[in-house]
Amino acid sequence: MNNQFNLSKTPDGRVPEWLGYARANGTKGIRNHLLVVYTVKCAEFVAREIVRRSGSPDVELIGFDGCTDNQYAVRQIISLIRHPNVGAVLAVGLGCEYMQPEWLAKIAAEEGKPAEWFFIQDKGGTHPSVHCGLEWTRTALDLLKETPRVPMSFADLVIGGECGGSDYTSGLAGNVVAGRFFDRLIEQGGTAIFEEIVEAVGLDQYLESRAANEKVRQQLRYTYDKALAYCQHARQYSISPGNFAGGLSTIEEKSMGAVIKSGTKPIQGVLKVSERPAFPGLWLLDSTPDPYYMDFGITNPSDNEGLMDLTSCGAHIVFLVTGRGNVVGNAVAPCIKITGNADTYARMSGDMDFNAGTILEGSRSIEESASDLARLVGDVASGTPSKSEALGHHEFHIIYKYQEKEVLPCRECER
Repeated sequence: MNNQFNLSKTPDGRVPEWLGYARANGTKGIRNHLLVVYTVKCAEFVAREIVRRSGSPDVELIGFDGCTDNQYAVRQIISLIRHPNVGAVLAVGLGCEYMQPEWLAKIAAEEGKPAEWFFIQDKGGTHPSVHCGLEWTRTALDLLKETPRVPMSFADLVIGGECGGSDYTSGLAGNVVAGRFFDRLIEQGGTAIFEEIVEAVGLDQYLESRAANEKVRQQLRYTYDKALAYCQHARQYSISPGNFAGGLSTIEEKSMGAVIKSGTKPIQGVLKVSERPAFPGLWLLDSTPDPYYMDFGITNPSDNEGLMDLTSCGAHIVFLVTGRGNVVGNAVAPCIKITGNADTYARMSGDMDFNAGTILEGSRSIEESASDLARLVGDVASGTPSKSEALGHHEFHIIYKYQEKEVLPCRECER
């Protein structure tokens, strides 16, 4: 263990712990949200009004716009209801849609969480529905005050990482410090999840070399080949005009900077969206649509979708590494925005949480910067709002998509 960076002790020698929220299923959360879920776009206004009028920062909104069936979206909504940062659930539907709010409330109740649901059509429209939702929300918030508190440490944390709005500093500082932190988090028994396999083009052999075993190597091979085929099919690789303006010239160059956020530890397996890691360690999240359904949904249409994907896998906190800057947050997991560009941090200091540009300036080493990031993570986990939380950013993005439940569909295993 590098003595300069030991997550198990604070500078004065104490073991860092904080009080989390105990869930009936044995998990621990770092927030105690009441989640208002709309099950179709037609119910969004009512659900949003309930959240707005509640006046509580603990009441959050998520939802799905579609009216027809999509198991990918259904699984994602369910996984967010089960998330350890969520303590209670109100499901709001119109009455015609496929996704039934009663199902969602029942799942929440089975998780030991206060839950309620209704159809707007049954309540008589907007005003009575909002009134009904507010009445229940006030009662549920009082119940959440009684949630048992339990000790937590870095070993209990699941942290997800992605990058967006990358520039040349992302691969030299921002993603580097995130990867170094992930290494140390895993050494302390924690869990890290990284994604954006479409930003790993050209690095297939490198990823396979880090597989924890042969099964994982096969998963990585399949996932990489599928992502490459997706990019070819969509006729678009994951590189943008903003990346070019920020000093990146090719997808291969961007890939090297993007993958470094995973650190150096062995990859324990590949997760699908809404799947939880089976045990601690480093995991790759595959969010690319599966073959034969390439036209049904796209991969990571926005940073918000990627952050929600990571959250659906149980991430307590999500990192967004962005050289050019971003302002978004997350409805369920606190978002910590990291930049390797000191100019971006100075220009957007009200939104950016962490300046890794000190590495390039020479004022902090990678190890020192990773220690600084660890202290910030500890503060946010113990209740200090991230910049996006303090500003009121609560973005989410849940889309139509098709994914097999298994990383390697049977037809692939038989080949």
